[in-house]
Amino acid sequence: MGKHYDIEFKNSILNEYLSGKGGSKYLGKKYNISHSTIDTWIRIYRRQGNLINDINNTRGRRKEENIDYKERYEILKKYQAFLKAQRERK
Repeated sequence: MGKHYDIEFKNSILNEYLSGKGGSKYLGKKYNISHSTIDTWIRIYRRQGNLINDINNTRGRRKEENIDYKERYEILKKYQAFLKAQRERK
């Protein structure tokens, strides 16, 4: 599992980035953090306007994106038909 940083630390790095004091690679080297981690924080900030609901809470599907059971059933039927066709080709 990755490192966890408190919200104040994330915001201070984000503020440096947004004020033009350095890019994600520069800030990553300065604070000994992967630049991709900082890029993720930037993406979250741009999407939500803050980091409060950060990466720890954004894994998986969002509730409004849940697939209902009928749609899951249709997907499963298509997949089963695909598998059957693959078996018949052999």
